[in-house]
Amino acid sequence: MNDSRERLVVVGGDAAGMSAASQARRLRGPAELQITAFERGHFTSYSACGIPYWVGGQVPERDHLIARTPEEHRERAIDLRTRTEVVEIDPERRRVRSRDLDSGAEEWTPYDKLVIATGARPVRPSLPGLDAPGVHGVQTLDDGQALLDTLERTPGRRAVVVGAGYIGVEMAEAMINRGYEVTVVNRGREPMSTLDPDMGRLVHDAMSWLGITMVNDTEVTGVRTGDDGRVRAVTTTTGEFPADVVILGLGVRPETALARAAGLPLGEHGGLLTDLGMRVRGQDAIWAGGDCVEVLDLVSGRDRYVPLGTHANKHGQIVGTNVGGGYATFPGVVGTAVSKVCDLEIARTGLREKDARAVGLRYVTATIESTSRAGYYPNAQSMTVKMLAEHRTGRLLGVQIVGRESAAKRVDIAAVALTAGMTVEQMTHLDLGYAPPFSPVWDPVLVAARKAVRAVREAGW
Repeated sequence: MNDSRERLVVVGGDAAGMSAASQARRLRGPAELQITAFERGHFTSYSACGIPYWVGGQVPERDHLIARTPEEHRERAIDLRTRTEVVEIDPERRRVRSRDLDSGAEEWTPYDKLVIATGARPVRPSLPGLDAPGVHGVQTLDDGQALLDTLERTPGRRAVVVGAGYIGVEMAEAMINRGYEVTVVNRGREPMSTLDPDMGRLVHDAMSWLGITMVNDTEVTGVRTGDDGRVRAVTTTTGEFPADVVILGLGVRPETALARAAGLPLGEHGGLLTDLGMRVRGQDAIWAGGDCVEVLDLVSGRDRYVPLGTHANKHGQIVGTNVGGGYATFPGVVGTAVSKVCDLEIARTGLREKDARAVGLRYVTATIESTSRAGYYPNAQSMTVKMLAEHRTGRLLGVQIVGRESAAKRVDIAAVALTAGMTVEQMTHLDLGYAPPFSPVWDPVLVAARKAVRAVREAGW
């Protein structure tokens, strides 16, 4: 008897892929829709963003990072195949070729609708010694477990983190929490290249105060190993730094080798290009979401690569709704992100100065220092807020915040204002909550907006 059910195939078993599969299953039952999902790792639906906090000890168990296990997905009538990697997509015949990573067996699986959620791959330059024991990336739960296993076996207490973006600063904190001497090697002028350099300098100063050795403007040239083959030091253009463990935090790129080989459209940053419904452009049966796609930047109006779990889960919901017979769209992002290193909170949304220049926008800036609470209230913490506004119009372009307790999440005020297309003058009238334990009478974001209004007026309307 022929199976008349529609066939949905999902490539990738983390946030976007399994959110899409689960949403499609909610809309259409097993009698109507057959769902097959492929995941090359052991785990599904987990928080990669939580790995640094698991390594650092704030999250005690690996399983606390897992939202839904493979068994739980299978109980919902999703044929989830772990340790199975899709190695080819054939859009013309509507099928994918998969390989069992344990047995090596391969097979073709046909589809009526395909979801590509292959995520991102960590940047790992081709340098001498980078594959030596003791050198670790932290992209997956398997990576995190491998690092913890190394830390258990390694008697030395010197860690070198290569890279000073989100992963780098979070892993620096994790190693400080584990009692390691930490050196961060960074090729940029300052840590956190997602901030302007003047704000990155605040992060640099705070990390140094925490006992982290910051080495900026430096390129890593390799890893030196001992007679046992294990890592002993990181070599750079400015010297050598002893290391018992090396952690790579050089960022990620979209994992789109499969899509490229299949002739699917990729953008300037190497991510898949989709329409508002997350359908791959030029394809009527393929959708994509998560860290393998580019998205519309609502501030600049250009496609941008922003790999974040928040977006991946939203993409999955939208893709699952559309492949399940409903209708949903993803309008774009403003680029909001927060992080921390020990007690220092770091936040940004919208455009940096170099982003504004790259798209031809003229702008003014305003930077202020304020506190998290009324100055007379106990334990008020300092924060610095930088705001960018468009020349003449005063349209908000971006906000960056560096400070202590209650600093980072204030960026959400700016994220809403950016999404709404507000001017900095309109922001000054926002009716934000006030009480001395929570903010000064003028919230720091509003103080920055007032200063930005003055900067716009002085620059000439």
